[in-house]
Amino acid sequence: MLCDHRHHPMTRREALLGLCAGFGSIALAGMLAREATADGGAKGVLLSPHFRPRAKRVIFLFMHGGPSQVDTFDYKPLLQRDSGKPLPFAKPRVQFAETGHLLGSPWKFRQYGQSGAWVSDLFPHVAETVDDLCFVKSLHGSNPAHGGALLKVHTGTDTFIRPSMGSWVSYGLGTENADLPAFITICPTLGHGGVNNFSSSFLPAWTHGTPIGHAGIPASQAQFEHMTAGLPRELQRKELDFLQELNRTHAERNGTDGALEGRIESFELAYRMQAAAPAVMDLTGESQATQQLYGIDEKKTENFGRQCLLARRFAQAGVRFIQCTHSYKWDQHGDLKNQHTSNAAEVDKPIAGLIRDLKSHGMLEDTLVLWGGEFGRTPTAQGGDGRDHNPHGFTMFMAGGGVKPGFSFGETDDYGYYAAVDKVDVHDLHATILALLGIDHEALTFRHGGRDHRLTDVHGRIMKQIFA
Repeated sequence: MLCDHRHHPMTRREALLGLCAGFGSIALAGMLAREATADGGAKGVLLSPHFRPRAKRVIFLFMHGGPSQVDTFDYKPLLQRDSGKPLPFAKPRVQFAETGHLLGSPWKFRQYGQSGAWVSDLFPHVAETVDDLCFVKSLHGSNPAHGGALLKVHTGTDTFIRPSMGSWVSYGLGTENADLPAFITICPTLGHGGVNNFSSSFLPAWTHGTPIGHAGIPASQAQFEHMTAGLPRELQRKELDFLQELNRTHAERNGTDGALEGRIESFELAYRMQAAAPAVMDLTGESQATQQLYGIDEKKTENFGRQCLLARRFAQAGVRFIQCTHSYKWDQHGDLKNQHTSNAAEVDKPIAGLIRDLKSHGMLEDTLVLWGGEFGRTPTAQGGDGRDHNPHGFTMFMAGGGVKPGFSFGETDDYGYYAAVDKVDVHDLHATILALLGIDHEALTFRHGGRDHRLTDVHGRIMKQIFA
């Protein structure tokens, strides 16, 4: 059953006011959160799923810049054969920049696993996990520029500021742990939309993505920002109680204020996180074998490996949506061979390690792992040894969370330029992710600005073919 959130019910603050319970009671807040969790998720809209949920949570491994599909997972023999020749059909009417003739991949592709999936030599570790992967090879977007493409992948629109995918998932399902955010993003990018890529926009403030560090610092130094860090907890509690008293006076005089409500809730969550978050972020208890699995013991893989291991730990702790960002490195307009080689070496082992580790913990079956960038790259050359942006056909893969393992869906044309068979729009990807979580993308709406909004706007087709 979906509650009627178009006409918002009484807020928690209004309930507390009516009961004369005050605003300083952290115990009561915890009780309310646990009570909501028993009904299907703390503060979540869904009291029961629309569909049978195949996944409980999402881990999004985002490759900022746009990895090349024809150099990673979309093998095109004709591209190799015809390298140096003109593209035998028209290029897009609107291009980010001019490109020349066809450019064959500098890497060899081989088949792996019982599924026989083709993977380039860029990803030898991921190649060993292909029987757990579900490739979607016919994605297409609407924007050839990084900023618009990032916003489209993260929020469903390249034009407006809208809630992010993680915020919609949080809004629908809530969190399984009231002492941690529902949505965490680890070392997010500061460019190409920045905070708008993990913003709650007009959704309730508690659905906003909580960043750990940012792309400008190593993951080993990334921490939650907390403006009262270092103050004794007793003093923090007194400050919060005083803020709550001021807020109660404001509410009695002026009515409830959603923005203020969200701000106070964020303070309360930050207070509770001080006890919960450090234990989750402390990797010293992980075995040497586990740290080696993620590549944390190697300089090349330490940074992204640390992100991926943190993602597994936050998933275990009940966080609903976790994003790890490899930023901003995949934009090879030139020097493709050297730069893609370096980029893949940084993430290959950690990605494979995460999939194996989730599987060993019995978590892969209900954790949806999503890998990909904002778009792909052209099969035609730019600057001699480079490729331009290509939103017309690119590859992502999923693992776990109820998708078919060892499966490939959709195709690009013979040279990898355009999505051609079983085309998948970004809206379709979002609709499918929500469906795997048990959510009908057409029913999860929020009233704002005079109309109902949803992640998929007026679009979205569920890829039921990839469901296990």
